[in-house]
Amino acid sequence: MNKDCSAFIRANTRLSQVPLTPRIKLYLAEEGTELWRKTEDEIERGLGPPPFWAFAWAGGQALARYICDHPELVRGKRVLDLAAGSGLVAIAAARTGASEVEANDLDCFAGAAIALNAIENAVIIKTRLCDLVGSEQPWDLILAGDVSYQPDMAARITIWLEDRARSGTPVLIGDPGRAYLPREKLCSLASYDVPVPLALEDATMKRTDIWSFL
Repeated sequence: MNKDCSAFIRANTRLSQVPLTPRIKLYLAEEGTELWRKTEDEIERGLGPPPFWAFAWAGGQALARYICDHPELVRGKRVLDLAAGSGLVAIAAARTGASEVEANDLDCFAGAAIALNAIENAVIIKTRLCDLVGSEQPWDLILAGDVSYQPDMAARITIWLEDRARSGTPVLIGDPGRAYLPREKLCSLASYDVPVPLALEDATMKRTDIWSFL
């Protein structure tokens, strides 16, 4: 665990219950705009992405809730949480009986947040800080929350996830209908009303679906 990243997280977030899965606690920012300002200089110098890891986004919350509601989907399986951020979805998978959980992100702060959050929730999660899009590693289930907010990223991830789904690996996506979600390729399995910070979204509640490929 990166000690500098961990210290920053502890100093600038608070251990909080996740609204839709209150049994899970995460280190979350209390005021999104303030934490964003604290990282702006680093972002502008190209030293890191925005602090997506500090928030329980709608897609991740819905996906975590869906897993908790349907533990048979992950029980005994090797699970990947793609673009994991805080590790919320990975933690939900570990708590509901997955045999092995990997949380993947590119941000070292996300890696530190995942490690801290795993400790607080008494679960074991392997963190992968690398680009796994295109990998053929044999997971039993791939979970992806909120991965359709940027056009290039969404297109690249969609191609890979669709290919994995067609090859027989179940894929679940949690998304509140963001701009680059490939709806024409997906079907909705469930919907949740998810509490979200008004500072980050355009409402305090987002209707969020769990999607799978057709």
